[in-house]
Amino acid sequence: MGQNNTIYFIDVTNRDGVQTSQLGLAKIEKTIINMYLDQMGVFQSEAGFPTTNHETNYLRGNLDLVEVGAIKRCRISGWLRAIKADMLLAKEMVPEIQHVNISISTSPQMINGKWQGERTFDDVIKMMVEALETALEHGYETVAVNAEDGSRTPMEDLIKFAKAAGDAGACRVRYCDTLGYDDPFTAYDRMKLLAEEVGVDIELHTHNDLGMAVACAVAGAAGAVDGGVDAYINTTVNGIGERAGNADLISCLLALKKSSGMAGRYKVDPAIDMTHSWRLAKYASYAFGVPIPINQVGVGRNAFAHESGIHADGALKDRRNYELYDCEELGRGEPETVETGRMITTGAYGGIKGFRNVYDRLEIEFRSDEEAREILDLVRLANVTTGKPLTEDELKFVAQYPEQARKILTLSLYQEPKIVEERTRVTRKVGFPWEKASTGK
Repeated sequence: MGQNNTIYFIDVTNRDGVQTSQLGLAKIEKTIINMYLDQMGVFQSEAGFPTTNHETNYLRGNLDLVEVGAIKRCRISGWLRAIKADMLLAKEMVPEIQHVNISISTSPQMINGKWQGERTFDDVIKMMVEALETALEHGYETVAVNAEDGSRTPMEDLIKFAKAAGDAGACRVRYCDTLGYDDPFTAYDRMKLLAEEVGVDIELHTHNDLGMAVACAVAGAAGAVDGGVDAYINTTVNGIGERAGNADLISCLLALKKSSGMAGRYKVDPAIDMTHSWRLAKYASYAFGVPIPINQVGVGRNAFAHESGIHADGALKDRRNYELYDCEELGRGEPETVETGRMITTGAYGGIKGFRNVYDRLEIEFRSDEEAREILDLVRLANVTTGKPLTEDELKFVAQYPEQARKILTLSLYQEPKIVEERTRVTRKVGFPWEKASTGK
């Protein structure tokens, strides 16, 4: 193994995680997750879709946070289809965006199943290269190329695709196990061969349809490193993702740092600080409205709980008897206070007195009543968008970065005039009651 090869993390909670059926996040919640990921030392957050109207202000606001130093290390990146039009539109809608992943299907199943014989594998490569070159010509700093359904793509085709991407200037190739089809042994072998043949850094994007997302992610990353390149594991917080989910961030980190065959053998990004794990997992659970499973790795309620006689006795004598790592390593162990008496909160309908009481408890002072009312308006708006009581960190964020918060909380539709025009056309055709009332017909 090359001594300089490193495994990095790209979290996709704010892109793949929010695509989960029946789940979603408000823009302020996505922002707080980005800030927590930054504090944890995660290399990059795939933050959203630069060509989607309701993502525009959120992405620009988060890039503002990078500019002012609120997000210090974590790159804010976007996801695009590997077509030339997306490269141009993304730069028009979010001019500040510098890092993107562009995606296209590569397997026979998807090429035939999606395009119904209209495109070949060579067409796919041509489209990808054209999009990649367009992106680089228009000033994107890094462009990674995704092979969607890479795990069901023949190896010779995958190598050909990756070589074309590398030759055209891609910084990484993302190997997508889109259906959770791989096993860890196959993932290792394929990534080692791909790294040796192509020499381009590899991303591992795995799904949990067979319960092996974490195993395939870390095994694939090991194969890439053993093949001589850097590896980038895609994760989501708490494994939230489409169908059965994605590779869980904390599980992947613990596997690399604590498992018998990987601890000390593979170099993990030294910027990672796992003491932020518990706070991140707990916040994502609250934001998504999905409880952390009781047996979730590292952060589940029972991850450090012991009841049976032999286990309790052994843990009390020496916790290493029944605990592989310490709860403190993940930021756990401190008692949590639950208010059982009078509570003054603030939200969508909060007044200035209650609002100031809440911020006094957070030890945040305002320079004037005018400033306090400005922040109150933003807090009300934030509460409307989340539909939940704001957390302390959300309240602090709004007060500390009001300009960015205002941008992030503002949804705008670039096609609004067209929508109005279309609605007018439809109402005239159908004759809705309110149109009749307004025209006197």
